[in-house]
Amino acid sequence: MLSPKSAETVRATLPAVSGAIGEITALFYEKLFTAHPELLRDLFNRGNQANGSQRQALAGSIAAFARHLLEHPDSRPDTLLARIAHKHASLGVRPEQYPIVREHLFAAIAEVLGEAATDAVVRAWDEVYWLMAHALIAVEQRLAAEAGVRDGAVWRPYRVAGRIEETDEVATFLLRPADGAPVPASRPGQYVSVQVQLPDGARQIRQYSLSGQPDGGLQISVKRVAAGGRPGAPADSPAGEVSGYLHSRVHGGEILQVSPPFGAVVLPEDGDGPLLLASAGIGCTPMAAMLTHLAATGSRRRILTAHADRSPATHPFRTDLRRLTGKLADATMDIWYEEGAPDEEEGAGRETGGAVDAVTVRTGLMDLTRLAIPAGTTAYLCGPVPFMKAARAQLLESGVPSAAIHYEVFGPDLGL
Repeated sequence: MLSPKSAETVRATLPAVSGAIGEITALFYEKLFTAHPELLRDLFNRGNQANGSQRQALAGSIAAFARHLLEHPDSRPDTLLARIAHKHASLGVRPEQYPIVREHLFAAIAEVLGEAATDAVVRAWDEVYWLMAHALIAVEQRLAAEAGVRDGAVWRPYRVAGRIEETDEVATFLLRPADGAPVPASRPGQYVSVQVQLPDGARQIRQYSLSGQPDGGLQISVKRVAAGGRPGAPADSPAGEVSGYLHSRVHGGEILQVSPPFGAVVLPEDGDGPLLLASAGIGCTPMAAMLTHLAATGSRRRILTAHADRSPATHPFRTDLRRLTGKLADATMDIWYEEGAPDEEEGAGRETGGAVDAVTVRTGLMDLTRLAIPAGTTAYLCGPVPFMKAARAQLLESGVPSAAIHYEVFGPDLGL
């Protein structure tokens, strides 16, 4: 917890720091990448740096952590910390990188705040920073040890054993360890980091959900991100560098560097309460993995799957998700398409194997308040942040408590 004197200073300066933190983080990254260009080339997402979203994420996490320390001095924001730690662990972030971040962050704070950045203010916010950093380091080291890696050495060569075109924009890649050793254990909902060397020599990293768990391999499904194609991102956002590389250059036989599976938003290993899996676009990949696991284990839980997409043609795993819904004893699937009437969707409103009218197709945007959500439901969300904000609000309106709503963000976590 914060010391009483630092807590008093942070409380007094939080509004000013929060108001300037966008400027602070912009200057921080400028200083960081000037001193360490290799971090932009080989660790940070250059696309997110170009559109500014990474800066918003850093600002949001620091402000949220400080606010939690003030409002709940006897606890930590474990959900926030776990989400960040899993991402850091999958990227191979090392403890010795935290002082580097601190150096350039506090240089930016001093420059932006000027005379307001007194010694007392710097000491108080330094305490916030190291409380957060040490908490993250501890979780990241535990996660790395559990995954059997150390000192940030997360990368292992995998050979691309197959590729499936799911839609015009989405391809599935089957990956098998190039050394022939067993694949690491994973849980439904987790993701891996994939590192590729781009034509300019940069080794860029992106994280992709496991969309299945084939014997002896890992399976990821990747949507090609067009320029300006990220929902909620600026219209001038650059095209996805790694997704474009995978789609245009990886067809089978290539070697990719892949991390062990990480991710805190996973199905619990036990429990029999109702589940709601809500996704949009490529966000259905972790849901496909969860449904595959539930079907394979013969789950008899009440399961509601909800998905939103532009049209049936852009909906990844459309047939697989229907098939899995039909295999489950008490599962239904509701689909919303922005384009196309329900009667254009083959099988809409028909018996699919698990229940009569197990699949319902609607035109328009997803509205979870239209579903009969049972008491005690645990919800999992994945998709663009604007979609998840709307879905979370609808679930709260429907009586699902905030603690029962879990979400996964790929890219900067701007918060819900």
